[in-house]
Amino acid sequence: MNVSPVVDGVPWHVSAFRLSGTGLRETEAVGRIRELRARILFDRGRRPDFRTTDGGYADDQDLDFGAWHFVGRREPDGPPLGYVRLSTPETGDLFQTRTYLGTERYEELLRECGFGAAETFEHSRLVVEHQARKLGLGVYLNAFAIAAARHLGAKAMIGTSGTADGQDRFHERFGFRPIPGTRRYVERYTEDVVIMLYKSAVPVGEHAGLVEQLESVFPAATVSAQEAGLDGDGLAEAERGQHIVARACRERLATVSVRNDGAEACWQPVHFDIGREQDQADLLELLDSGAVREVSDTIEDQLTELVTSRDPRLRSSPEAVERAVTEQLGGADVREYGIWVWYPWSGRLVHLLPREEFRLVRTDRNRGRIDRAQQRRLLGCRVGIIGLSVGSSAALTFAMEGIGGSFKLADFDSLSVSNLNRLRAGVHDLGLNKCVLAARQMLEIDPWLDIEVYPGGLTDDTMDDFFSGGTGPIDLLVEECDTPYVKVAAREHARALRIPVVMDANDRGLLDVERFDLEPHRPLLHGLLGDTTSRDLTDLTQEQAVDVILTMVDRDRISPELTSAITEIGTTLSSWPQLASGVALGGALTAEAARHILLGRPRPSGRFYTDLELLTSAGRSTLP
Repeated sequence: MNVSPVVDGVPWHVSAFRLSGTGLRETEAVGRIRELRARILFDRGRRPDFRTTDGGYADDQDLDFGAWHFVGRREPDGPPLGYVRLSTPETGDLFQTRTYLGTERYEELLRECGFGAAETFEHSRLVVEHQARKLGLGVYLNAFAIAAARHLGAKAMIGTSGTADGQDRFHERFGFRPIPGTRRYVERYTEDVVIMLYKSAVPVGEHAGLVEQLESVFPAATVSAQEAGLDGDGLAEAERGQHIVARACRERLATVSVRNDGAEACWQPVHFDIGREQDQADLLELLDSGAVREVSDTIEDQLTELVTSRDPRLRSSPEAVERAVTEQLGGADVREYGIWVWYPWSGRLVHLLPREEFRLVRTDRNRGRIDRAQQRRLLGCRVGIIGLSVGSSAALTFAMEGIGGSFKLADFDSLSVSNLNRLRAGVHDLGLNKCVLAARQMLEIDPWLDIEVYPGGLTDDTMDDFFSGGTGPIDLLVEECDTPYVKVAAREHARALRIPVVMDANDRGLLDVERFDLEPHRPLLHGLLGDTTSRDLTDLTQEQAVDVILTMVDRDRISPELTSAITEIGTTLSSWPQLASGVALGGALTAEAARHILLGRPRPSGRFYTDLELLTSAGRSTLP
């Protein structure tokens, strides 16, 4: 069976198996492992000794027989993306470290460290495809090998490590320590190599918790070579079958028809991975249905962006970019790489990079302002947004900037013509619920976002579920609704659960921040309503509701335009005056505050103004 952990947000499927060296299938499996290792070690010609004269790849070692082999994949039936080997004392005479040091020095070193050859395992040949190196597979495979050695009774692990790319420092994060006096240049690897030792008694290092977790699941990951998908017949048959169906998908994608019927009020896209047999069949059925009216396939451009975002130096050489893209594909057909996403409401079918690669490229320009580790932290947060009129700008800004990977959206209202002066929407969206509209637009930015919608708005019946139920509790609330009862009731829940609240008032750039996570006894709305509770705000007249909202936003500080408009609401004005520029500014202000709060940066409670009328007045110019 495969073990499916999650590291850096990516689920990895790992198979562990041991080869005795008997039987045709095991011989074929060894051949495939050696070819995989050699191709990765060749590394675009960096280590030419792993390339054969006929253009193939070779890394033949007798040590493969009798060793444990670990193969990592993104999907259970996907291509191998990484590998590591664990050799047991039974084949100790063949250990690379013994050959590297010589038998006498090897055994002397073990004695100096307090270990015997019969209790020492060897860890070697950790290789990972380029496209998976920044996604955590190397960390997981390394931890798995250590966990397996501990489970099998190892008292120590030893191995050789390269140094040119910091591999030795990578191993140190797991508790391996370099042996003084063992570093030297090795021609085959074209770099300095050093011996490293790991004491297995107690997991140490940055990834000790992962090692302990995997030690208990190692037995469940053990399979035969055939079950690992590396035997010749089984793999070849699977490849033939998938190729036939995938080819049919490619051919059908080129001849799709245009749909003329209207889209339903759905908001969740459908994902297809045509590397999976069922997804292939489902995609063919969709294409044959006539529901797809447009196909967008820019995967080649996306691949170029991916490799150049990883290494911007490639931009100066089209040939280098092409080589990097070819390596990224790893032999796969470009039409089968990544996933296809269908948006039922528009009838569009879009070809995209896999999730982690897509997000890496999509947020690449965040770097310098939000680093990769911070981006992952933000994607792990869940944000609640109440009121998707002014709140729609916040929702879309959060989605674009990567502030939150999960969202809960609540609004009972539907898009009307008068909303088009400030909401990013088209006339074809009229009548659509506002939180459904926002969810669609957010998922068109990132189709992997986890979004729950509350199209009935926030009520007493849905309040608890919105804050704590469903997929989990929210980490931050953006409150942008117009109903006094909901504004106060939401804050009462947020304070009780120690959830911070941010709000933009769409006038003079007012930003409100309430850090209930740090101040659980802080008065609601900074005490502007005194002891008023949500129960006091039920069944208000229109005039009473306006008065309460003006108290909330501090009527003495509102803009002259809004002051003049208030008396006209309900007579010459249908509702509160709002402009798209103010809504857009609100999205920026709430996003900036939320990013600081969720990253643990200073952002105190308070009320702040970014008054563009004042800030851009003649007297504020910085020019002489």
